[in-house]
Amino acid sequence: MIPAIVLAGAPNDGYLREVSPAPFEALIEVGGRPLAAYVLDALLTTEDISRIVVVAPEQLARAYPRDSRLTFVPPKGKLLENLSSVLPLVADAPKVLVVTGDLPLLTPAAVNAFLGLCRPEAEVYYPIIPRSVLESRYPGIKRTYVRLREGVFTGGNVGLVQPAALARCLKQAEKLVAYRKNPLRLAWLLGPGLLLRFLAGKLSLAEAERKASELLEVRGKAVIAEIPEIGVDVDKPSDLALVRRLMESKQA
Repeated sequence: MIPAIVLAGAPNDGYLREVSPAPFEALIEVGGRPLAAYVLDALLTTEDISRIVVVAPEQLARAYPRDSRLTFVPPKGKLLENLSSVLPLVADAPKVLVVTGDLPLLTPAAVNAFLGLCRPEAEVYYPIIPRSVLESRYPGIKRTYVRLREGVFTGGNVGLVQPAALARCLKQAEKLVAYRKNPLRLAWLLGPGLLLRFLAGKLSLAEAERKASELLEVRGKAVIAEIPEIGVDVDKPSDLALVRRLMESKQA
């Protein structure tokens, strides 16, 4: 049994503001419910999740049914600031699952599948999803992809971490988070040699993993996850249109 952190405190001041007046992204309506409610539903029905710390506006706390496993904390600032503010609440746990609040297609099966890929040798686990897997399930989806020697991948929006290791690397992680939508700038952090290999499509997953672990000062592990549900986050109008169509089709 492990706790989870849900990061649902992002203000709606980006591209999604064009299509929704909700003050926070987590409150954007999908299928008649707040976006983050689908994430909470999935985690509450995942047997291996013991409790959930939710960084979210009070509107979500008021709208969501009370449950002893849920602890709501108001957002403090940007994503990493919010994460840092709630780490003390799970500091006693060997591992914690970190999930963004904009994954409306998340399911208990997807959560369990990711956890099953995480072996005990690392401190931080991050999923990468093959482009072919994601696009075959959700044709037309628009994502940022990275070409490695093993294939073309996009990042998932979950992670399994040791709280102490995460606290140690948060400052170093700021650039990685800031560059997560820009593969070239992200690769630049690897250094000239690895950057050239990246541009040639010859950088291996193991090489990228070793360099990221060095930069973050943690034992990190990237896991290839054929779990498309953890790769469909909603951060632009086309994402929102896609998940609304999928929800409408499911309800029909």
